[in-house]
Amino acid sequence: MRIRPRFPLALAVLCGIAVLSGCAGPQSAPGQRQLMLVANDEKQSWNDAGAVQLGAPGRDSVQVLDIGSDPLAPRVVGTLAMDNTIAGPPTNLAITADEKLALVANSVNVVEENGVRRQVPDNRLFVIDLTATPPKLIDTLAVGKQPSGLSINRAGTLALVANRADNSISVLRIAGQKVTLIDTVAIGESVAHVRFTPDGRWALAAKFPNHKIALLDVDGEKVSYNKVDLAAGLWPYNVDVTPDGKLALTSDNGNSGASDGQVDTVSVIDLEASPPRVIDKVVVGDGPEGLAVSPTGKLAVAVLLRGSNAAKNAYFYNRNGSVVALRIDGKKVTRSNEVVVRGLPEGAVFSADGKYLYVGNFIDQDISILRVEGDTLVDTGKTFRLAGHPAAMRGRVTH
Repeated sequence: MRIRPRFPLALAVLCGIAVLSGCAGPQSAPGQRQLMLVANDEKQSWNDAGAVQLGAPGRDSVQVLDIGSDPLAPRVVGTLAMDNTIAGPPTNLAITADEKLALVANSVNVVEENGVRRQVPDNRLFVIDLTATPPKLIDTLAVGKQPSGLSINRAGTLALVANRADNSISVLRIAGQKVTLIDTVAIGESVAHVRFTPDGRWALAAKFPNHKIALLDVDGEKVSYNKVDLAAGLWPYNVDVTPDGKLALTSDNGNSGASDGQVDTVSVIDLEASPPRVIDKVVVGDGPEGLAVSPTGKLAVAVLLRGSNAAKNAYFYNRNGSVVALRIDGKKVTRSNEVVVRGLPEGAVFSADGKYLYVGNFIDQDISILRVEGDTLVDTGKTFRLAGHPAAMRGRVTH
């Protein structure tokens, strides 16, 4: 008769108890909730010839996702029926640093006249209470015509909205859950996006058709444009800043919001110089639109359209877009690696710790989840299915 060792049996029993109690082996603690907004546009698409097709309105949505609890498996916190559009940079929404409030601008509406649909400028800005379960719409403000890229300062007390059709920037006071339009700053030409610097003393506005970045002075609630412009690349659509406030980057689209098969750039702005100025341009590829700087300040990404909504017989057509990693070392920005994502990528959001990047793929109605390894991006192979076509994405204000 074989006598079995008693210790392995006892160990097996203990392991079985550990499994039943949910304590088997080392486990990582659950992450802290971090919110991200995704705005889905269900009106616009493109046919095989690359022509815009407009559908009926009324099916758009804004989803609130938690990307912090499990970075590889986002969780839907709430979905709101809310008008939104892909017309404009994917930065027409923002979350306060304390994750209590969100703003979403609707740039254009689709109207039908005599059986023909067309887009017309809207002027609505939606205010969402993120503390409610589920999140809910609590106010709708009238701002300028075609409100597009917007920004909330890190203090959560002020917001700026770029009004493309009004050639202006709306200034809004935030006091708790009350958002009030307090001023309008005339820029004199169309602006696509506006971004506060981390200290809240300046803001940068992308003067899209004039290929320049306007520098705005911010003193308390007073925002002034003193005609200081910086020469960016062609068609600057998007602008972001580093956490230390020393650099700003612009996404120079190159073809008025679309791909054209030619390489385009990210402009590098030295905000410490007197006056601030463009000190470099980094070639990234065809049609950069989305742009994000990591909360670590060591990496940025430019999201390339790569002709993924162009005519399928165009020489520059690609089924998928891509994301280019940009290494930031002091004031030197260099191209790192490029990762292919899916069709017509738009918004890009870093996790608060800078370890993950989320990219919204408009055509495929999902999010690609990438991991940051040093100064490169790695595709995790994970995607997250959305309720619609992601036109814009933004996380909370981190810098």
